[in-house]
Amino acid sequence: MNITKLDQLVELAKTKTKKRLVAANANDAHTIEAVYAAVELGVIDATLVGNPEEIEKVCKEHNFDMSKFKIVPEYVDTKAAALSCELINNGEGDILMKGLLPTDKYMRAILNKEKGLCPPKATLSHVTVIENPAYHKLLVVGDVAVIPAPEFKEKQAILRYLIETAKAIGIEKPKVAVLAATEQVSVGMQACVDAALLAAMGNRGQIGDAYIDGPLSLDIAIDKETAQIKKFKGEVAGDADCLLFPNIESGNIFYKCCTKFNHAELGAVLKGAKVPCVLSSRGDSAKTKMYSITLASLLAK
Repeated sequence: MNITKLDQLVELAKTKTKKRLVAANANDAHTIEAVYAAVELGVIDATLVGNPEEIEKVCKEHNFDMSKFKIVPEYVDTKAAALSCELINNGEGDILMKGLLPTDKYMRAILNKEKGLCPPKATLSHVTVIENPAYHKLLVVGDVAVIPAPEFKEKQAILRYLIETAKAIGIEKPKVAVLAATEQVSVGMQACVDAALLAAMGNRGQIGDAYIDGPLSLDIAIDKETAQIKKFKGEVAGDADCLLFPNIESGNIFYKCCTKFNHAELGAVLKGAKVPCVLSSRGDSAKTKMYSITLASLLAK
């Protein structure tokens, strides 16, 4: 199945074993609408941890059948996040999802040393799959939201997460561009040095079955004409499946340019925890959250 649209991920997920989702502080309409849609599609079963009265109110307003959910009462957002992690640790869920609570509280619950979901020495990173009308296929990108200035070891982890995610959505041998401001190997730019090392490791099979090239400028990575004009050859040039950004500023700006200028759609998850964790903005649409749930279901064991 040649997947170029996020809707096709839903069809792929429907062919897999149904996963169990736990939504933390799931009191808002967008979260409940997204979870309900995924339940109705047969992608997940769902547990909503939150205020039962608020959940019932949303369900009545949208004519949702509440019996489709398991409801676990908890009225305080931080306690709802902690309880959701506890349910995952007890084997009652395969996916965690953020509902109506700030990202810092959600992350605090995941990172809690005693009751959280973060294995020792794990690197948590945000992976986004973007459907941009200006590009001919889906793009898997990172990190745009969690690691401000990834060091080399963290870039290795991000790279592995990008490859794992690309494979999960049907890309047999992903083409990964390790980005910098230039395609030249400039020893004065750490992003270039790191990219060249990652590409060398990729060529030696140290990072998984993927084509890895870097440093690459963004235009060479995603535009065949630019690559041809600059006489830059390789499997990745002009046809990247994955983009690894040198820092959070470049990744976040790219992500927001895609969504605001090109009205791109996306799904996003947090990788590195015991289970995939849906990490979208409280203001994201129900559709974005549903795509994120679908992506998490494909990544869940």
